[in-house]
Amino acid sequence: MKGFLVLQDKTVFEGKFHGQSNWPAVGEVVFNTSMVGYQEILTDPSYYQQIIVMTAPEQGNYGVANTERESDQIWAQGFICLQLNQTQDQSRGQLSEELAEYKIPALSEIDTRLLTLHIREQGTPWGAIVVARNSEEAIEKSLPLIEEKKKKVAKDWVYETSTKETIFLKGQGPKGRVAIYDFGAKGSITEQLVSRFSEVAIFNSRASSKTILDWAPQGIVLSNGPGNPTDVVGAVEQVKKILGQIPIFGICMGHQILALALGGKTYKLKFGHRGSNHPVKNLETGEIYMTSQNHGYAVSEDLPLGVKKSQINLYDNTIEGIEAQKLQAWSVQYHPEAGPGPHDSRVLFDYFAKKIL
Repeated sequence: MKGFLVLQDKTVFEGKFHGQSNWPAVGEVVFNTSMVGYQEILTDPSYYQQIIVMTAPEQGNYGVANTERESDQIWAQGFICLQLNQTQDQSRGQLSEELAEYKIPALSEIDTRLLTLHIREQGTPWGAIVVARNSEEAIEKSLPLIEEKKKKVAKDWVYETSTKETIFLKGQGPKGRVAIYDFGAKGSITEQLVSRFSEVAIFNSRASSKTILDWAPQGIVLSNGPGNPTDVVGAVEQVKKILGQIPIFGICMGHQILALALGGKTYKLKFGHRGSNHPVKNLETGEIYMTSQNHGYAVSEDLPLGVKKSQINLYDNTIEGIEAQKLQAWSVQYHPEAGPGPHDSRVLFDYFAKKIL
């Protein structure tokens, strides 16, 4: 079937459509530079309302498995690649079948290099995947869909992906109680905490500070999540009330929420950082981590008094870590749980454990 990706500026990319013709997809079009990890990426809540473009040419080669999901569903709106392949491993499922199960349309045979360069130059656009007879019809179908989606979609993407009920988990560690403020948390974050502490609780993004502190955690993790941190209802105000009472560790969206709670600012990046090969420098130790990243916003350089920049991205020098030592609060912009990605920075969970045990 002939499929099209139409961007909001009317740029059109034609490819092979995978799915049903009545499955149009609308979302922010973003690119990811990871060589592997398509299943973890698709099931990461941080990709809510986004169409993912994979820059690595071949996708689907090693299939899919339940153990490699970051959540129990696909959050992305659509999937774009150069080649969508079938695995020969009979013990694993097919990526194309998993996409079909969740009614996620895909486009292959797309010049993803040209598309990525366009996004890098123009910034993160909204776009639509549609089936049409030609480019003109594709544009005619897509532009109203994009405008309608942008008007109707809720601003607080975090709440849309957050748990609605508090979840209590028994950990494998000898001691320690840790709360997760769920802004769209990946399963790998929970796994890293469960492996180190005896009790873990996951709270909704709009839970009050009192609800969390009444559980008497020894530390709190502000998780990753999708969208604009300034659109997250209530979180900044509640984190302000927790500051200084227990150690806080922020990850990605949690890093941005922490920065806002401390009095800092955030801004939208031109095309974001998404991939599992981004070098980050620890300014205190001089160490370089290869990191997994997925974010469209960053923390501004004008940090408030008492907050220091601890890590930077070596691609563009944006802030990748902050610390407010007196308030026992620190955070990183990247994903130390690394699902997918290199495990260089998983030691940060050990550092967090030492802070509170």
